[in-house]
Amino acid sequence: MFNLVMLSSDWESGRAQLTEQRILEFTEPYIRQMFRTDNQLDLEALSRIPCLFMDEGIADEVVRVGRIVRARTQAREVLFEIVFDEEVPPLTNAFIYEHRMALNMPDDFEFSRNHWAVKDVDLYQFLLRSVRPRRQTPTVFQIPEHEKIEPILVSAMMPFHAGFDDVYQSIIQASETVGMRCRRADDIWENPAIIQDVVSLIDRSRIVVCDCTGRNANVFYEAGIAHTLGREVILITQNPDDIPFDLRHLRFIHYLNNGEGRDGLRAKLAARMETIIGH
Repeated sequence: MFNLVMLSSDWESGRAQLTEQRILEFTEPYIRQMFRTDNQLDLEALSRIPCLFMDEGIADEVVRVGRIVRARTQAREVLFEIVFDEEVPPLTNAFIYEHRMALNMPDDFEFSRNHWAVKDVDLYQFLLRSVRPRRQTPTVFQIPEHEKIEPILVSAMMPFHAGFDDVYQSIIQASETVGMRCRRADDIWENPAIIQDVVSLIDRSRIVVCDCTGRNANVFYEAGIAHTLGREVILITQNPDDIPFDLRHLRFIHYLNNGEGRDGLRAKLAARMETIIGH
């Protein structure tokens, strides 16, 4: 269940009041009985369930999710104090109106009257389904329903070839310079299919470094996955001509695979990572 408090009020102040007779309007009779004792409002019980705090309207009015921390009656008014749930982003009345049937708000008049209703709906289950929709599930590999990024994880996508080992060490050192840690898919063996290890690593990463040297098809595929998942991607290459046409509009780091070149790569990578994590 949740409280729906529709009221023209300065919600940011953390305080509001409403005429007692408007409380439990637009509420099913069996619910009214649950929150009245000897015909008196059970404010303590009402305060235990989550709340939607709304202004009247069906447009871009701001809606907040939170709870009541204190409530009392005074001269036929109910005075209450509130806090917002900062884990839930602000919503709009238009969004609530769009989902009004799921929230048991079928009467349009409810959006134009100050009142306090109680709805027999699991508010957080509704928000989980509607505000953070599940990701479409791929068929080639698996990703979790909700992403969980490790804020200090960098992943390196490059050919599994000994000629790139020193380059990988440079990426590791650049990551450590800015307080991050770097891993490559061959560092982990968690799944029978290597593609699942690669995708899981990308999905957990804050930054993905892709070495396009040699136009390696696997690296291009992995860069596409990283971009699709919304990860910060840093492209590097020993040959600028190896950057695909579709990615030429993105900045990349050109380096030479020798001691001096890898030192330069290390410095440029660290600077770019610092910029990303500083945002």
